Amino acid sequence: MQPNTYTGISITGMVRVPLSPQERQRGERFGALLRQARGERSMVDVAAAAGVSAETLRKIETGRAPTPAFFTVAALAHALNLSLDDLAAACAEEDAGFGGQALSA
Repeated sequence: MQPNTYTGISITGMVRVPLSPQERQRGERFGALLRQARGERSMVDVAAAAGVSAETLRKIETGRAPTPAFFTVAALAHALNLSLDDLAAACAEEDAGFGGQALSA
């Protein structure tokens, strides 16, 4: 049997396009916004309220997960009483210096 095959079907690895420096910086800014909004609340408390793991929240806050899924962002925003519009606006303001490509997917 050849590597990467299963019952005659070739299984290829998924290749993720590397993030641009601007996208990484936006992820770091987003994480900092969440960290600031969390204030004195523990990471475990906020993560539990959002239904995500504390490890996921830690990765987002530190910029190690710069592109979290939409539903993760929505759940964290809800747990922190933040408006998605306000989060988007805060990221867009910072992205204005990068050609206006705010919150591109």
